[in-house]
Amino acid sequence: MSGHSKWSSIKHKKGAVDAKRSKVFTKVIREITVAAKMGGDDPNSNPRLRSAIVLAKSVNMPNDNINKAIKKGAGDGKGENWESISYEGYGPHNVAVIVECLTDNKNRTISSVRSIFSKNNGNIGSTNSVMYMFDRKGIIEVKKDTIDEDTLTEYIIEGGAEDIDISDEQVYSIATEPSDLGSVHKYLEEKEVKIESSGLDLIPQNRIEIDDVSKAAQVIKFIEALEDDDDVQNVYSNFDISESVLQQLEE
Repeated sequence: MSGHSKWSSIKHKKGAVDAKRSKVFTKVIREITVAAKMGGDDPNSNPRLRSAIVLAKSVNMPNDNINKAIKKGAGDGKGENWESISYEGYGPHNVAVIVECLTDNKNRTISSVRSIFSKNNGNIGSTNSVMYMFDRKGIIEVKKDTIDEDTLTEYIIEGGAEDIDISDEQVYSIATEPSDLGSVHKYLEEKEVKIESSGLDLIPQNRIEIDDVSKAAQVIKFIEALEDDDDVQNVYSNFDISESVLQQLEE
């Protein structure tokens, strides 16, 4: 399977998780807090929290911030009442999109997300209007300059992962069944593999390839607008970009 689209490659080159923007810290802290609230403050028994901590470290979040977020979620502070909510629909040029949010105000969130869809020639659909096109997988990313492919492949077979995608220039993408994500993650850590990111992902069963620069720019603008929204945690889509268009976008 190919867990990475060419858009993923572009984002890695641009700085996929842009640590320079303060809102990245805000979203990661929110994820840590919710993970600790739902599954407890011990990352060894809470895979979602362990993945959130890995993400926090990948964007150079100080340990103090991480620990404060864990304590807040575990009940040491009153905190906000965050709720998970997802929206599905179609963006420009009929690309399927799933938007995962964490919010303390559902009315604010749906208003904002609907506005982004509308301004970019998209439409929000009903539940499962596009979800059926995606498979949920555990995805673990490891930078290529930290380990060779043969060694990592041996580890993931031993650890019980499904597959490894080597198509991205900068990272290996390891796929697992959702229920195996925690155990594979832990096994790789025990082998001292430096994990860049880890978490559940939605992988499209088929991708729509965009072979026009103007169309690609419109789709990317739409996806980035969703990702920039304060309440949005994750955005998944089934679009891909042709090699010729990719080269033009990277120039």
